[in-house]
Amino acid sequence: MVSMNQPQNMCSSKIRASLKRLKLHVLLGRNYSSLPGLIGNDIKSLHSIINPPMAKIRNIGIMAHIDAGKTTTTERILYYSGYTRSLGDVDDGDTVTDFMAQERERGITIQSAAVTFDWKGYRINLIDTPGHVDFTLEVERCLRVLDGAVAVFDASAGVEAQTLTVWRQADKHKVPRICFLNKMDKTGASFNYAVESIREKLKAKPLLLQLPIGEGKAFKGVVDVVSKEKLLWNPNSDDGKDFERKPLLETSDPKLLKETTEARNALIEQVADLDDEFADLVLGEFSENFDLLPAEKLQTAIHRVTLAQTAVPVLCGSALKNKGVQPLLDAVTLYLPSPEERNCEFLQWYKGDLCALAFKVLHDKQRGPLVFMRIYSGMLKPQTAIHNINGNCTERISRLLLPFADQHIEIPLLTAGNIALTVGLKHTATGDTIVSSKSSALAASRRAKREGEKKQKENGEAERLLLAAVEIPEPVFFCTIEPPSLAKQPDLDHALKCLQREDPSLKVKLDPDSGQTILCGMGELHIEIIHDRIKREYGLETYLGPLQVAYREAILNSVHATDTLDRTLGDKRHLVTVELEAKPMETSSLLPIIEYAASVAGELSQASREAFENGIHSACLQGPLLGSPVQDLAVTLHSLVIHPGTSTTMISACVSRCLQKNWTWSSRLVPKWERSMSRLYIVPCLFNLYAEYIMQNAGLDEAQDGIKIAGRNINNLRYADDTNLMGYNEPDLTEATEHTCCFSYTRYIAIEAGLAALSKRHSLGQLCPKWTIM
Repeated sequence: MVSMNQPQNMCSSKIRASLKRLKLHVLLGRNYSSLPGLIGNDIKSLHSIINPPMAKIRNIGIMAHIDAGKTTTTERILYYSGYTRSLGDVDDGDTVTDFMAQERERGITIQSAAVTFDWKGYRINLIDTPGHVDFTLEVERCLRVLDGAVAVFDASAGVEAQTLTVWRQADKHKVPRICFLNKMDKTGASFNYAVESIREKLKAKPLLLQLPIGEGKAFKGVVDVVSKEKLLWNPNSDDGKDFERKPLLETSDPKLLKETTEARNALIEQVADLDDEFADLVLGEFSENFDLLPAEKLQTAIHRVTLAQTAVPVLCGSALKNKGVQPLLDAVTLYLPSPEERNCEFLQWYKGDLCALAFKVLHDKQRGPLVFMRIYSGMLKPQTAIHNINGNCTERISRLLLPFADQHIEIPLLTAGNIALTVGLKHTATGDTIVSSKSSALAASRRAKREGEKKQKENGEAERLLLAAVEIPEPVFFCTIEPPSLAKQPDLDHALKCLQREDPSLKVKLDPDSGQTILCGMGELHIEIIHDRIKREYGLETYLGPLQVAYREAILNSVHATDTLDRTLGDKRHLVTVELEAKPMETSSLLPIIEYAASVAGELSQASREAFENGIHSACLQGPLLGSPVQDLAVTLHSLVIHPGTSTTMISACVSRCLQKNWTWSSRLVPKWERSMSRLYIVPCLFNLYAEYIMQNAGLDEAQDGIKIAGRNINNLRYADDTNLMGYNEPDLTEATEHTCCFSYTRYIAIEAGLAALSKRHSLGQLCPKWTIM
């Protein structure tokens, strides 16, 4: 009689053998200690590797400003979790997540890297993200699929420029987060200053879960406010694994105990104000003495508050000096949510069937496209077909991998809540929604309709099933790129196609006049990295033209215009008369808003409407000042008289010419970079010499003690050529502006009360200390 468990046992044996072989292979390539679920040469649990309990999964990202210590913190996390045997260093170029040649040479993170490891029974899928503004898309698409984030701060600088950007991105995706004040050993480090900057600049409510024992060179440990214990690291330990946890006693640490007790009482009151359930508990049982409140009750309440995003836990340490990282890992498991705690209403429609989001694509020369997916429901298996709702196509997954930075391990399946790496999907792109089959998508659509969702047209029912895609910012710099010879043009086109699929913020277009290939990116460094990758990975020595700024143009006042086009082509007369009004919009919009006056709305045929709109869109492709696209424009049609027999092409040409005349008469246009930017303010400040030098070179008239746009009429700012600021790098400008300049991936020229102020490369904050975007 054949046992029913025999196939399962045979499968388990194959998986064990596969994992052991892969483990040995990985260890030869890098100094890894063990993979998740592996201890030595033994499998701890097949179930825990392939299908960890969802409550034990944490999908987190590390985000911060440049040089705050993200990669160093990640490296320590991997070491203490047992994933690596030795501590990597950014300066030595041997970190796990910075594996690209360009990353190791420059000492910066360029692309996000995913690593999976275990910590005290929890499965943690961690993504290390870049801090440079040119690669902000990497942060955007990672936060889209993560359940929590760790925001790393330089304790000597507090909230910095890019911190504001990544924090807004986390707010947009409603990602709960905890704060880690890194570099507490650095000269000038200030715990109180960093906490205050979080409160003031990020408008967040910090929950102080730790207090530092010493600052700067005197930093030697932290105090756990929740448990009233001190954690001291052995100064003779090389790797930071040797530390001791001691309760604070009145006899040995009276001052520290008093400070901790006060901090704990303040923490309890703060959490009670934010969580009603905890408030009832405190007022009912522990109102007389907060010291009797169990730490577990407080931790549970902090978890709820963090999940509700009404406050952020704050911890501190020094990743470089190997202090405070283990408590940070404990905080990740205690306070950040599991996948099942995140609110995903759409999952009820799939009833446990597969639903996943493709959020990143890498190109491997041997295996082809590698697609990163976040699995929201169901499970993924290799050698199975999946349906892409966005592309309306069906593809087959050939292999399923678990990501370990640049090394991967093949697995037989992966369940909901995890991050997977798939091989074999040739058409899937960033932001695509993946389901098991087309019938599954239709069934989910019917369930959504039955459950009272808003009625939609039949051809649009699939829209409700699409997961929110990743928002791709428009490029802001561009240049020409040429191959070494015409024979290499197909190779260059192939390289650019692969790089575009990896990085959607990279845009490639063909100049219709010159026939040259135009490379568009998010900044100087972005284009420089792309150029270097083409050389290293595809063996092409390409040539870049001068770097230019991708301006946008916008009108400043409303203008009426009338134009008549009268042409005779052959024996046919084309006569069109158009009257329209163009006016600036208050809200940002890349596409023109087209409206029709009541007198003409009902008289126009569909063909005439399409011809009119085509003319408007054609005119907006090139503005009169620099030939850049026009945005923030609203056009109203008041009259359109068309002679019988006039072609739609002539109608479009007349409308386009009329609108361009409108701009010429207005003649008040400004180059404008803008993508969903709020109103900009500049707060009073003291310029140092370096900032003053930058302002002079940018063409600004004076460096004053205080400048404020909004509420005050100041007439000493004028336009400047942005090329004057090309070449300035962020670290220099950040240091020059006392770490308070505000960089943003949006490029903006502020216009208010008839005044214009230039936004250079990242924001006005680069030009002046303490210029911030509110």
